[in-house]
This record gives sequence, C-alpha cells and structure tokens, in this order.
Amino acid sequence: MKPKIKLAEVTLESGAVMALYSHDGTYSMSVNGQELMHSEACASERLMGTLGIEQVPLDQTPRILIGGLGLGFTLRSVIDAVGPEALIDVAELVPEVIEWNKTLLKDLNGELLEKKDVDVFVDDVADVIRKAKAIYDTIIVDVDNGPIAMVAESNVSLYSNTGLKRVWGALKPEGRAVFWSAKQDVAFEQRLKRVGFKVQAVPAKVHARAKRAAYMLYVADRRKGTGEVEEALSFVVK
Repeated sequence: MKPKIKLAEVTLESGAVMALYSHDGTYSMSVNGQELMHSEACASERLMGTLGIEQVPLDQTPRILIGGLGLGFTLRSVIDAVGPEALIDVAELVPEVIEWNKTLLKDLNGELLEKKDVDVFVDDVADVIRKAKAIYDTIIVDVDNGPIAMVAESNVSLYSNTGLKRVWGALKPEGRAVFWSAKQDVAFEQRLKRVGFKVQAVPAKVHARAKRAAYMLYVADRRKGTGEVEEALSFVVK
C-alpha cells in the first residue's frame, strides 16, 4: 500500500494545524489530524454548486459568491453549470489554501483559479457578505464544519441571526444561499426561517456511490414580501 504523504502544512491563527496530504493519487486536508475534506469524497461539494445555480437566470450575467475554496470542487461544479458568462467570487480565509490550489493541486482543480471570470481572494466570507448590498444571485457557504465550528470559532458568527440577516441583505431579491453542514441542524434551519428564507434541507452523500446521505445542505431562498425581515435588515446590514 502506498504511504500517505504530507505535502504542506500551516499553523492557523487559532493555533490549529492545517495540513495537505496526498495518497495514491488522491488529496485531503486535515485540521489537527481530523480530516476536513478529501478529493474522493466530494459529492456534497458538487451538489452545493448544482443547487446554488439552478434558479439563476443564465441568459444574464449572474454573480456568485463561494465562501471557502477547499479542494475546488464547488467552484468546478458552479463553472460547469453556469458556463463562461458568470462572475464568480471565491473568498478563502487561509492564504495557503489558495497557494496549494495554484501549485500542489493545480492538476486537481487549481487551473480554475486562472479563469478570467473567477476572482479568488484572501478574505473572511462573513466580511465580504457584510459589505455586499443585494449584488449576488447566489451565495454558497462551505466554511469550516458548517454551523458548528472546527477550524475557527469566529466562523460561528456567519451562522448567527445577525450573520444570516447579512446574507439576506447581500442577495438579490430572488437570490439563493446554500449552506453546508456536517449534520442536520434544526436550530440553524429555524434561524434561517426566522430571517425570512424559504428553506429546504437536502441530504447529501459523502461520495456518489454511498448508500446513505451523511451531510445536510440547507437551501435558503430569498423571497419578496417579508416586511418584518426587511425592516429588521434596515439597520442590521448597514
């Protein structure tokens, strides 16, 4: 059996160690030894991209925000679905993850970062969302381990009531957000609904051949006519 090889590692601000591994043609990232993602277990990331753009008017120039680059599979699924007309922003908190994709992972999905309509940059997606005002058709959030943080405690704020109101404010009137979660999270689903989103919980498999779903994707559609939410947002998203 071929050995598992550590290709690179970085110590995050939290003190946690993120590492990139290769093994017999596959790649994975881990945090403090716990696997965070694997190139052979990317079905949920691909599904996120598909769900995120299925309502987007492709006869226009949609603008899409992806929170978290990872191994690039969500980005690939979005590109495959929307074609060359979309403008895609990818916010990645860890600069080394971007560098690994450009170099060590170039033959996986790294070449996608060179596309002219793809802008990959170092930033906290929560900050990007906070500054955005009704500009995105779709926001896809695959940050950390979902609503329960594993990489950085600060990521929790993105899934809070205030964070979700800001997501609402960053979307166009008929926009959609998709959130990845390591498991079903009823409290998170209820927070989405309180903000005013129409929510669908979609089970997702680890890999295409899996018999059962292991993760949960929360599809949140923004709809007009929720006056209470609009009033609340008038001061939250400023």
